[in-house]
Amino acid sequence: MTMLHELRTRAASRPAHIVLSEGHDPRIVAGALEAVRAGIARVTLIGPQADVEGLLADAGATPDDNITIQDPAHSDLTAKVAQSYYDLRKHKGIREDFAAEQARDPLVFAAMMVRNGHADGTVGGAVATTSDTVRAALQVIGKAKTAPLVSSFFLMALPENHPSGRAAMTFGDCGLVIDPDAEELAAIAVASAASHQQLLGETPKVALLSFSTMGSAKHPTVTKVTEATAILKAQHPTLDADGELQFDAAFVPDVGASKAPESSVAGHANVMIFPNLDAGNIGYKIAQRIGGCDAIGPVLQGLTKPANDLSRGCTAEDVTNMIAVTVLQANGND
Repeated sequence: MTMLHELRTRAASRPAHIVLSEGHDPRIVAGALEAVRAGIARVTLIGPQADVEGLLADAGATPDDNITIQDPAHSDLTAKVAQSYYDLRKHKGIREDFAAEQARDPLVFAAMMVRNGHADGTVGGAVATTSDTVRAALQVIGKAKTAPLVSSFFLMALPENHPSGRAAMTFGDCGLVIDPDAEELAAIAVASAASHQQLLGETPKVALLSFSTMGSAKHPTVTKVTEATAILKAQHPTLDADGELQFDAAFVPDVGASKAPESSVAGHANVMIFPNLDAGNIGYKIAQRIGGCDAIGPVLQGLTKPANDLSRGCTAEDVTNMIAVTVLQANGND
């Protein structure tokens, strides 16, 4: 069973209600229908009623108990969303007319459905930018009290029968935090390890990546990674983590044994923590486009309830996979 098949199977064992903020996009509708057919989730599509119904009809489907439509321009929930948004943000000086306008924004409407308990999680970003998608999630759903920051990761599904023998890895942060300091980098590592365990059911081995391995080079950017590793080990001594490690030292057993012979992580890491967004974003796209990995993400972590961001280049299959991930996150919050 592939990692993606396993994700979907596990999600289908406890389906949840997921709201999709871009129901006017054919990829979203196709991905949602597949999620419903697979028993992964009940889905609400946000968008103009006629447009969404038209896309469903084109796919040979109609709204039912498992796939519903909410049009913020006419929904019975819109007034409640506006009031909730005003109550939530009035300390920022917003006016009620602005809250009413925001309630018609699909990203805000979807996030407020999750906040108010009308859905278990939300997915957007096939059309909207990451900044808009994340802003709505942060403002409406909010950061979890126990999380130092909100960050992101990608689940990287390796091609079948990969020479490494691995099925999947977690890459963080490849989509959100631009230049984390040492404490933030350590927090991203902790959150990514927990996400890896939750979603893949595999004990995390965390590598904090650099262009240096165990002191082979000196530079302030290397120092940041070594400081983050020290913080991580001090705060979470039972977590199997090490750094700084070059990617080959973290991934290839022979190279790890040569470059970092004392490390239990070197050569066996399944959670890769990149030093900044430049490295992370470039790294996951190389793995995806040249290495043939399936990339699911960016998946957000550190929120009170699940809200996830799709790539604007996503496919319908990506949408279904992200729905499955969001269902598993929702179940983990129970």
